[in-house]
Amino acid sequence: MKRYSLLDLSPIPEGGGPAEALANSTDLARAAEAAGYHRYWLAEHHNFPGIASAATPVVIGHIAGATQRMRVGAGGIMLPNHAPLVVAEQFGTLEALYPGRIDLGLGRAPGTDMATARALRRHMAPADGFPDDVVELMDFLAEGPEDARVRAIPGQGSKVPIWILGSSLFGAQLAAYLGLPYAFASHFAPAMLEEALAAYRAGFRPSDHLSKPYAMMAAGLFAAETDAEATYLRSSHLMGFARLRMGKPGKLPRPSHDPGADIPAAVLAQAEQALSVSATGSPATIRTQLAVLIERYQPDELMVTGMIHDPAARIRSFEIGAEVLRELQEG
Repeated sequence: MKRYSLLDLSPIPEGGGPAEALANSTDLARAAEAAGYHRYWLAEHHNFPGIASAATPVVIGHIAGATQRMRVGAGGIMLPNHAPLVVAEQFGTLEALYPGRIDLGLGRAPGTDMATARALRRHMAPADGFPDDVVELMDFLAEGPEDARVRAIPGQGSKVPIWILGSSLFGAQLAAYLGLPYAFASHFAPAMLEEALAAYRAGFRPSDHLSKPYAMMAAGLFAAETDAEATYLRSSHLMGFARLRMGKPGKLPRPSHDPGADIPAAVLAQAEQALSVSATGSPATIRTQLAVLIERYQPDELMVTGMIHDPAARIRSFEIGAEVLRELQEG
């Protein structure tokens, strides 16, 4: 593991609103930079009552402005929702404002329900144009001819690093074919993690962007002084995910000592399985759990994430995580 990073969904807590969520993200980003995280990513989701990062490039610019050195980016932009030229202009602008600090992760899913996807896209394409859109976006960000009829300004020549995100073999194969870094969403969809990483590494073709494969995996992280406290803090994330599976999305719940009180056992079990690539507990406990994940999957980079209702507890969780990950990186 060369680096460790952080994914923030900017959760809107029960009892709070988007302004509070975004202020919490700003505080967390500053703490993450101080703790040594390499990059800080935000994700595009729409029509989710509990997520405040829908206007992802706007939030990225705010976080980049509130920090000094840490890379800031999208994990990711859901490319089917946008014209590649617009994305190139947005991230070219971010790169011009914060040179050498911006990442662009691209996802193939809508990041929402289908009704909202239709509202976003206006016209739903019958075929999957994601690979073509990625190539078009790469061309807009590359050094292009000055006499091109369509150019991304800002954007052209910015060479913002592009990542392919995924939770299946499709993204792994595309990233390998294009010679791009790959990030797997194992923090909520771990089923094909091992197979996808193997496919990416085996099929990788060196490119002008990357000479050898670079794979990142994501994992949940819920750390506290004791195992019991960490499990209690994690209950918010677990309940929120389970309610989403039940078709009842909402704000991030307050933690509970009995998360199964209002969630059917079968749904809770499904949520536990989906969130199984994670580390929860005291510093000693998460060190063991993270070491197992790193040893098994050999990621070049580990990105941790975790939605905790209390912003101070969330900051402390990632501070503990950074201390442990630094030890594992050095060891």
